[in-house]
Amino acid sequence: MKVRKIIVRIAKNLKFLPVKTILKLRHEYYTGKILNLKNPKEFNEKIQWLKLYYHNPLLTKLACKFNVRSYVEEKIGNKYLNELYGVYENVEDINFKNLPNSFVIKGVHGSSLNMIVEDKQQLDLVAVKAKLNKWLTHNQYKKVGFEWAYKNIKPLIIFEKFLEESGTKVLTDYKFYCFNGVPKYVQVILGRGINEQQCFYDLNWEKTPFIKSGKVFCDQPIEEPSNFEEMKSLAHKLAGSLPFSRVDFYAIEGKTIFGEITFYPSDGKKDFTPNMYNKLLGDLIILPDVSALMSW
Repeated sequence: MKVRKIIVRIAKNLKFLPVKTILKLRHEYYTGKILNLKNPKEFNEKIQWLKLYYHNPLLTKLACKFNVRSYVEEKIGNKYLNELYGVYENVEDINFKNLPNSFVIKGVHGSSLNMIVEDKQQLDLVAVKAKLNKWLTHNQYKKVGFEWAYKNIKPLIIFEKFLEESGTKVLTDYKFYCFNGVPKYVQVILGRGINEQQCFYDLNWEKTPFIKSGKVFCDQPIEEPSNFEEMKSLAHKLAGSLPFSRVDFYAIEGKTIFGEITFYPSDGKKDFTPNMYNKLLGDLIILPDVSALMSW
């Protein structure tokens, strides 16, 4: 088993292998399970299936942190969008002098391409520009787990308003897991990057017993946000009829602010615990007929 683990660890990064093979190797390495793409049952199995087969062009627009804004505006209105300061193709075009003292920088074409700036006077602009130039060469599809929605997104850098929530140093995330357009659970993340804890609630704000593996379960009660009903409704509208999507919001003093839409939480690498919930959440994803997808 140790030898097999070493072989899989190496082979999962061999990009010349067929995508299907790499997805199987990665699934085995990260979950310890054999990926069944012919008859997927568990949540992460179906996420891998969606990567491989569900190539709806709409995903490219929604996964892009800039282009999704027009979709949000059309579906629920621009009042739910965070303020945008600028969008850039080239780092040298950015005029930092014209920016406010605090802001957030994002790469629109991948996950973890974020930089929070609370005081721009403290910035090392040479280092920041080097980092942003590196972001512009990033390809989420090729460098991570073949997350198809990111494959054809044009790399861009955007600057948004720095959001603050009174009484805490970091924002609370509300991530709605939507199955065939219907939100079923919300993942609540507290203290991200500091003393992170999280849990899942159902749509009646009842805490569930499952969590993503490797995460710290928040066993203390979390107060239901005053805009919870609104966030549920908005998540439903934004999820449309997609097989699976995760629609993220912030609640700032009772005001709902859209975060992002994603389709492959944790790249499909992290199981749920207890294990039974991998199948229970997997049952909620109704996969489309492969033959109906060929027109894409």
